[in-house]
Amino acid sequence: MFFLRYTFAATLVAAFFCPALAAETAERQFVAIAQLPAGSLSARTGQLVEVDVDLAAGGGLEINEFGERIDVLYRMVFNQIAEGWSWRPLANPAVDDYYRFKFLPLQSVAVEHGQYEFEDKIGTSQQMKVSWRYDYFLAFENLYDFYPRAADDDAGFSANLPAALAGRIGMRAKARLIDPVISESTTFWKATYGKPTDFTLKKRYLVGTLEEVAFIDTASGEVLCRIRPGQGRCTGR
Repeated sequence: MFFLRYTFAATLVAAFFCPALAAETAERQFVAIAQLPAGSLSARTGQLVEVDVDLAAGGGLEINEFGERIDVLYRMVFNQIAEGWSWRPLANPAVDDYYRFKFLPLQSVAVEHGQYEFEDKIGTSQQMKVSWRYDYFLAFENLYDFYPRAADDDAGFSANLPAALAGRIGMRAKARLIDPVISESTTFWKATYGKPTDFTLKKRYLVGTLEEVAFIDTASGEVLCRIRPGQGRCTGR
């Protein structure tokens, strides 16, 4: 039996991706919620959101080919949110994780804000760029509703699919929002002589309970198979 193991390049998803078939962008969904009056956020708890996973933001999909079938794996072992609201310093690592929330990367948006003149090195004036990046994530704490917690580098979401689909597989997730509905953190790096860019990174989270992960044909928008709680794997025909 012919066997081929390779990592699926996320750029291939972009090449086949059809925006008309995508879920509404994470950016639009987050901004729509963030613009609500503060007292209205709690009314969004329980709302179902559907988001496309950005495979270019992580390790992508690993694909093992067996003749006319492929095994597809998206690893979750390192997808832990290292924010203060996710940190549990008293957790017993034998039975629980230090980071309560896991994530799926959704979208990254870069915005340029011009430049200014500044003297970081004495006697040398230079133009400093101002760049911002917004990274969007789905944050959820119920990963182990899908598969048992284990010290396994291969733990994640997987599917068995026809090999003909290898170049056009995407992922989509559904979740119900929970308190606090959204969260955001900001990190800033000041421009220096050696790195003449003021860089601001904003991490933005839609916070929910994961209900489903689906593997998608990015050419047609067809759902190939769905993974729901109690599963870690699905099969597409």
